[in-house]
Amino acid sequence: MDPKGYLRRGRKSMNLIPEGFALKVVSPVSLLSRGAKQRDGTTATQAGADRILLRPMRTRLSTALVSVLLSCVAVSQSPPSISPEIVVVPSGNLRLKGYLWRPAGAAPSPAVLFVHGSGSTDAFHTSGFAITEAAERLAPTFIKHGYAFLYLFRRGQGLSANQGPFMQDVLQREKETKGEEARKRLQFVLLTTDHLDDVTAGLSFLKSLPGVDSRRIAVVGHSFGGQLTLLAAERDSTLRAVVTFSAAANSWGSSSEVRERMLAAVRKTTVPIMLLHAENDYSTAPGKAMADELARLGKPHVLKIYPPVGTTADDGHNFVYTAVAEWEADVFGFLDHYVRR
Repeated sequence: MDPKGYLRRGRKSMNLIPEGFALKVVSPVSLLSRGAKQRDGTTATQAGADRILLRPMRTRLSTALVSVLLSCVAVSQSPPSISPEIVVVPSGNLRLKGYLWRPAGAAPSPAVLFVHGSGSTDAFHTSGFAITEAAERLAPTFIKHGYAFLYLFRRGQGLSANQGPFMQDVLQREKETKGEEARKRLQFVLLTTDHLDDVTAGLSFLKSLPGVDSRRIAVVGHSFGGQLTLLAAERDSTLRAVVTFSAAANSWGSSSEVRERMLAAVRKTTVPIMLLHAENDYSTAPGKAMADELARLGKPHVLKIYPPVGTTADDGHNFVYTAVAEWEADVFGFLDHYVRR
């Protein structure tokens, strides 16, 4: 469905932050280190060093003045520094941490809670990046479009690594002691209990923040976090929209519990849903199946499958972080339509 036609517009490649430039001024002293060595051990540039240093004072002053002026221009054109505020989000007895960015302009602003995946090989990485870097890759785009952006680190991950065990460690132990089916079952339990509770806590926190319009909140999630996003939409009808990247792509074919639970969530929710995959994701079947069900029920939704990103299934699965320019116009067309109005 594309009632306003915003997905049919030509997409532009948009930068996260306006591009700047920097100028490097090379001094005569640094030039001295670059020449080829002579037979006596000196360099070719050393042979001319005296001539450089004996240039007229006027030439040296002019060069210095130009260097200063160009350096000032470079500084004025550099991208602004965007630093997050580290916030503490209560979730039961836990004290989770998150990165919060606020947009410039008048408050209150709409806001987005971002829900990351289940993790990588350790608690401090996700999707091939340090998890804090992953957050910093996305934030400038959201605040550029006028949305407050909360990247919540769920229990056991990132800045919340001391708030419970890392999920992948727990699942690996379960697999080693009880087998693969037990691991899948435990992952489903964590999806529908502890980690969903953390997302709910993040939403409550975001809605309570001064300067955030609690009536204009959206959730965006990736992978396992996309599944959590759909469950949050089922639980909280006040959300204005949700967007999922690669939701359930790695578990749809192997877990009937996940398939049934995700379909049940989209049947129940009234929140507009955007389902996104790259063509070379682990699977695009989840998005297609949920879009079919939403279409059958006449519920507002958008399914978008992008051309392959990168060369591997991992690349396709993680395109939320690596191909922002591909999805930016589509996602913010959807969010602006449902969240800003």
